[in-house]
Amino acid sequence: MRRVFLFSVLALMLVSCASKKEYMVRMHTTKGVIDLKLYNETPKHRDNFVKLVEEHRFDSLLFHRVIKDFMIQGGDPMSKNALPGALLGEGDLGYTIEPEFMPDVHFHRRGVLAAAREYDDVNPEKRSSASQFYIVWGQVFTPESLERYKKSYEERMKRKITITPEQYNAYTTIGGTPHLDGLYTVFGEVVNGLDVVDRIQNVLCDKNNRPLDDVRILKVELLKNR
Repeated sequence: MRRVFLFSVLALMLVSCASKKEYMVRMHTTKGVIDLKLYNETPKHRDNFVKLVEEHRFDSLLFHRVIKDFMIQGGDPMSKNALPGALLGEGDLGYTIEPEFMPDVHFHRRGVLAAAREYDDVNPEKRSSASQFYIVWGQVFTPESLERYKKSYEERMKRKITITPEQYNAYTTIGGTPHLDGLYTVFGEVVNGLDVVDRIQNVLCDKNNRPLDDVRILKVELLKNR
């Protein structure tokens, strides 16, 4: 009995350790390298992203939508061989992912990785795109401007925004995009290369927010799990 008990305890410890692994990916771009940690609390998005990395689905794609002081977006499969100036953003992989909202824990502070999706009118369940993602830049708020922003957004969208102390601290020190919380799944964060994100979010773009000079994802690789 003792051997069985000890074996059971050991098995539980191994499962526990496995569940705490951190998945890290390295994104090589024409503007530099970005290292990202994927959250274990959003396993559907984590596993899907890892799968796409292992299949080299992101290699040679563009950051096709860049809005200064907001975010940089990539992952459209149609961007790989897109002609200059072509309108992008409609490409995907034929499936969507169930949302994994955790706005009190993983919210839209600067540097987080989140899943893009179609708008509510065609996607009421707010399911995520299989491949399109964005990295948040946003803006830094003063306490007063954050409160004004909150009230203005609530009036326009007829929707209340709850700001936790952690969110409040992040948005007034680091920056971010609070109006996206609870609407899009945040599933990772930049751990190295935020300066690269800054360079990308500052490039010149056309009227459709596509960079005039292509910003390309050269390759994405899965780093050794920690």
